[in-house]
Amino acid sequence: MSYVVLDTEVSSHAFKRRDLPAPIVAAILHNRLCITFVTLAELTKWAVRRQWSPTYRRRLEDWLSNVLVLPHNNEIEDVARTWGTIAAYAENRGRPRPQNDMWVAACCLYYDLPLATLNLKDFKDFAEFDGLTIVGA
Repeated sequence: MSYVVLDTEVSSHAFKRRDLPAPIVAAILHNRLCITFVTLAELTKWAVRRQWSPTYRRRLEDWLSNVLVLPHNNEIEDVARTWGTIAAYAENRGRPRPQNDMWVAACCLYYDLPLATLNLKDFKDFAEFDGLTIVGA
């Protein structure tokens, strides 16, 4: 058995049981499916942003339990979920943040570590709404 990485769009189609093009089906059939931590983050963001029902979120978690998240590490999976959650909340507030700032904030929030930054404006939204601790500002 080989490994095949699904991007976010293919993952979405697979999770939602939508038809995929035959060449993709052939490529993933009988292989171990993988996604990157970025896809995990994006799927989490969609679930939070679109306020999926608990049943639909459980379906997503069931689907995710059958794929390998790369790099495979429980901590990166939790950081990706944290990123997806804070990204969705920021967009819901009308304050989408730059991608890299969200990754930094997600790591700090997950590990419950303070962030030293000179760019307070880039992170103060996360401090106010998500509990990010900022030092030195």
